[in-house]
Amino acid sequence: MNRSLRNKRKLCRVLLALAVIMMFAAVFAMPAMAEEAAAPESAESAGSALGLKALAAGIAVGVAAAGGAVGMGLATAKSTESISRQPEAEGKIRTTLMLGLVFIETAIIYALLVVILIIFVL
Repeated sequence: MNRSLRNKRKLCRVLLALAVIMMFAAVFAMPAMAEEAAAPESAESAGSALGLKALAAGIAVGVAAAGGAVGMGLATAKSTESISRQPEAEGKIRTTLMLGLVFIETAIIYALLVVILIIFVL
């Protein structure tokens, strides 16, 4: 594989990671930028606000779970590849993999906590 093709692939990966990070930032920053809601005048507008909260919560959890799933899949694939290349380092690779998966899962759980706050506090 020539060098320019590898550089293009690296650039694409970096841009994709940047896009995903920006999407996460936008989703999690939306509640902070929201204006204080006026008192609902009718039951219909209260139901609409609840529906929008549910929609925001669903999108936030979906994006967090999708990002976490992609990250976990890549980590697992790379660790399997590393173990197949160096079987003698299997213990260290597996330990590092498990630690990384825990951190990824923690980020997903934080997203779930934010969603719970959106639903019940805002």
